[in-house]
Amino acid sequence: MWNELNRILGGDRNDGRPVGEQAPVRGGPLPENAPPAPADTRSPESKNDARPIDDDQASEFENLPAGAFGEDPVWGTTLGENFVPPLADAEEEFPAPGDASAAETTAPPPAPEFSFSQPPRPKPAGRALVKPDLNKAPTHKPEERLLLLDCWQRSGLPAKDFAALVGVSKHTLYAWKKAFTQHGPAGLMEQRRGVKEGSRLPELTKRAILMLKQTNPDWGCERISAMLARGPALPASPGAVARVLQEAGFEMEEAPTRPHPDKLRFFERAKPNQLWQTDLFTFMLKRQNRRVYLVAFLDDHSRFIVSFGLHASQSTALVLEVLRAGITSYGAPREVLTDNGAQYVTWRGKSVFTKELEKRGIQQIVSRPRHPQTLGKIERFWGTLWRECLEAAVFIDLADARARIGHFIDWYNFHRPHSGVDYLAPADRFFGAAPDVLRTLRERVAANALELARNGVPRPPFYMTGQVGGKNFSLHAEGERVFLTREGEPRREVELAPPPQGPTEQVVPPPVCPDGSPAGEETVEGMDGDGPAPGTSPLDQFWPPRSSGNEACGDPGGDNDIGGSEGGAP
Repeated sequence: MWNELNRILGGDRNDGRPVGEQAPVRGGPLPENAPPAPADTRSPESKNDARPIDDDQASEFENLPAGAFGEDPVWGTTLGENFVPPLADAEEEFPAPGDASAAETTAPPPAPEFSFSQPPRPKPAGRALVKPDLNKAPTHKPEERLLLLDCWQRSGLPAKDFAALVGVSKHTLYAWKKAFTQHGPAGLMEQRRGVKEGSRLPELTKRAILMLKQTNPDWGCERISAMLARGPALPASPGAVARVLQEAGFEMEEAPTRPHPDKLRFFERAKPNQLWQTDLFTFMLKRQNRRVYLVAFLDDHSRFIVSFGLHASQSTALVLEVLRAGITSYGAPREVLTDNGAQYVTWRGKSVFTKELEKRGIQQIVSRPRHPQTLGKIERFWGTLWRECLEAAVFIDLADARARIGHFIDWYNFHRPHSGVDYLAPADRFFGAAPDVLRTLRERVAANALELARNGVPRPPFYMTGQVGGKNFSLHAEGERVFLTREGEPRREVELAPPPQGPTEQVVPPPVCPDGSPAGEETVEGMDGDGPAPGTSPLDQFWPPRSSGNEACGDPGGDNDIGGSEGGAP
């Protein structure tokens, strides 16, 4: 039975032991009431073959007392401290040591080894805090290394044998010997591991770098590196050059550089009428869903708008009319700054606008393409006009837009403080030498110019109350609508008929700023006018030809020259 148990628990393993050597076992003697093991009747060839336990053997295990196998985490029972399995079967199976013939014919099976413990767990991967390994090979001092090398040479033993005697590897002996041969006793000293500090350039390159720096003290690392590559063809990066110079004692010095003149960022003429800036701006009339174009001329010194114009097209004629209106009111400037728009510049020859300036003795300055900063003052005015007037204003038509934009420009010129001119109004600078003219024009500017520009002419309030038939009533206006409220009745909207004597609607007063919009061209061609309807022609009244012969031949009042030959055959 015990042989069968040994075979089940690992009897087919010998763990590298020689044949006939009994494996160590754990436990004590069998209890007194344990039954003897039956003799094994199998052949020697089948003794190591594992086979299942039959019913008789299982019943023998069941009859064992509790605690016969001791305490073990695998079996869950209690084994005695001095448990030793019987070896009677093994003595019968193995021959005597002196019986050579029996040893040749039969080879005893290896005895199994009882092991009821769990296998060791592998170390977890990653970093962990552990105690230092105390069995680590000790390091040898330089004098010990020298002594070991001397003993090795005197012994005449191979490196492998001598290394086993002194507790080092043969490769260590070879490394010590090589270092001693190359550097002498200094080679056996402790060497610092890792990358060597300092520059690793060859000595020739280092000397060339130092010579170039001493000869040319103002050369930098990048120039020295470039000169080494172009001259003696010595490779050295700017960082390597800096490292060599630092090792030689050179230090970084912060020397103040010469201040360079800054590029032109701002310009302003010293007096009014020295330079005018001009540009075009476009926006939509919300009620008519119609795009219009606004042109203006701005004085560079004072930011004063000298003239403006609003039209349905962006033509050169509009720009010329606005220019002439500004010159008529405030005189001609010395220079005019424009962009590369088609109204100002042409790719071939000279534009009409350029010829007009040359005829008046004015010099034209054209800004760089795609650089609106050159016309920054007039561009800034477009932003002010949009944010403070056009964005929220709703104009009735083109004429109303002209008048109200003119009033905003008056408020901008005479009342609005400008940060670019020390928070003065543009007119304060433009008329600095003519205070009487400034006072006269300021009196002409309406006090509510900004309200006129944003909201148009304010309507007078309408409210009427009284009594009719003993009942009170009230009539009042809410915007464009009129409501009637009677006592005891809900209010309702009423429509008032216009008076027969004609309209009494107030008209927006004309602005002070010269308006150079062309007169009589407020409509866009094809949109308004009394022209023929689409698909019609003035000749339609003469077609089809008249069928009467008298009319075709001799009516002096008729147009018998149109189709008379077709209908006048006798």
